[in-house]
Amino acid sequence: MSEGAPESPTQGLFRKEALEHHLGYQHEGEVLRLTPRWTTWTFGLLVTVFVVAVAYSVLGTMDEYATGVAIVQVEGRSELHARQPGIVAAVEVQPGQRVAAGQVLVRFHGDVAEMDRLDQEFDLQLMKTLANPADEAARQSLTGLRAARELARQRLEERLIRATEAGVVSDVRIRPGQNLNAGDAVLSIVTSDASFKVTAILPGQYRPRLKPGMKLRIEMSGYHYAYREITIESIGDEVVGPAEIRRTLGPELGDTLPISGPVVLVTARLPSRTFTAQGREYAYFEGMQGSAEARVGSESIAAALIPGLKAFLE
Repeated sequence: MSEGAPESPTQGLFRKEALEHHLGYQHEGEVLRLTPRWTTWTFGLLVTVFVVAVAYSVLGTMDEYATGVAIVQVEGRSELHARQPGIVAAVEVQPGQRVAAGQVLVRFHGDVAEMDRLDQEFDLQLMKTLANPADEAARQSLTGLRAARELARQRLEERLIRATEAGVVSDVRIRPGQNLNAGDAVLSIVTSDASFKVTAILPGQYRPRLKPGMKLRIEMSGYHYAYREITIESIGDEVVGPAEIRRTLGPELGDTLPISGPVVLVTARLPSRTFTAQGREYAYFEGMQGSAEARVGSESIAAALIPGLKAFLE
């Protein structure tokens, strides 16, 4: 219709789209489509996504893990204790230092001073005796000083703390000036043939589902994503409480663990003394903590989302 021409009487009765469809190349009787083409593709995509999601929820599975605290322990470690009370004069080793059997590790105050005093008195009395061999009193005094010096040397040797065997110093618990009682822990030495293990403390409800030979994945605290898989060797026969765990591990380790509720002990051996994190190698040490998890089962995603389907799917 040309511009400025009068409007047809029928033009106001029909929609513009209907008139264009009628005057166009479409065949008579074809359905008039007023929706955009992208809605058809969108609807098809939504249907496809829904079908895939339903299939994945039925066929896909979710793993279930028993997670807890992991702690590194050393087997073959020698603990050294003070044999007599005294004040520490010097600690002659540091953690990580390699020592030989018989090497002096700790000295106490008073030992060396007493020996020096007796040595000086003995030397003076010896000179007097040599100057006058007939002086019986000087000879008797020299004999007494010799006995006193030998006794002091024995006491000094008893108070010295020496390495019982060759190894690496692992845990120094004392400092110079500290007053020790007999039996107090001083330090520990890890021998060359010592082995490292991990003790994992897992929730007690998973005890029936844990078996030796299962994989235990550990991650040391402070070394994110440095995962290591080891094999479970043994599992505790009983589910115990926090107090029993602390008694088993000892106060040094047990008091540092965040334990609550019934738990079970799981042990696994570490294949080496070191682990790798971010391209660097680090050593394991007694008492290092981390996280541990063991895969105890799996179930379909649909059963996890709708518990009522679990019996049907099984």
